[in-house]
Amino acid sequence: MAKQMSVISFTGKLGNLIGYKRNGEYFLRSMPEKVQQTAATRRASRRFGIASRKGAFIRHAFYGNLDIHCDSGHINRLNKLLIAAGDHHAAITGFRFNQHSGVDRFFTVAPRLFSNGILNIPAQTIAGYKGVAALEVKVIATRIDFTSRQVAGSETVTLMIDPDTTFQETNVSLEVPGKGSLVVVFQVRAMYRDGPSRNRQYMAADIIAVAAPQVPKYAKKRTYPKRTRLLPNLTYTHAYPAIIQLE
Repeated sequence: MAKQMSVISFTGKLGNLIGYKRNGEYFLRSMPEKVQQTAATRRASRRFGIASRKGAFIRHAFYGNLDIHCDSGHINRLNKLLIAAGDHHAAITGFRFNQHSGVDRFFTVAPRLFSNGILNIPAQTIAGYKGVAALEVKVIATRIDFTSRQVAGSETVTLMIDPDTTFQETNVSLEVPGKGSLVVVFQVRAMYRDGPSRNRQYMAADIIAVAAPQVPKYAKKRTYPKRTRLLPNLTYTHAYPAIIQLE
């Protein structure tokens, strides 16, 4: 590993060298002359490729609505979570786009998502910070179909909260129809009188919930009595979809 000292730095492949960025600095490493893969390394490579593509899809689904600066390591951190998670996407709950601060810094009692699409923010005391006039809370709910890699829709709700006060319980309805999982990001920014804070300790954006797609359930088949015009010895049934009662 060598550090790039030139005026123009680069990332990617250049000849037999690979440039990459880590913690804001640029480095070089040489490519191996020959790579011999085993069955295990090929499986690991496939898992990494799937996780990387899925991670890029998730990030770009939220980038347009985020108002904070993500830390330089958030891409690798999300990929590691996805590799371990496999198809269990709820495992990315708790992921921080900014590792230097989390939602729990501002809300000691965590918000929770009910399966009926209601995000409950419990009542609690919001701490005050020197010079901070308000806390901006932005809830970003995005419906993601991980199979087809499509975003079905997105909804954002913004709240302004006075710091150093008792926050009253609030319910936010997140209605994002479509197929796929509902991924919810909870963003908090400290606001001064002249605009948002640029201190990374006073901005957070965490994935607080991943609701799996709802599998439709159907009511029991209703059997209708035979009518004179129907063929004999045949039973006609009609299945009606049940209304899904969420928690």
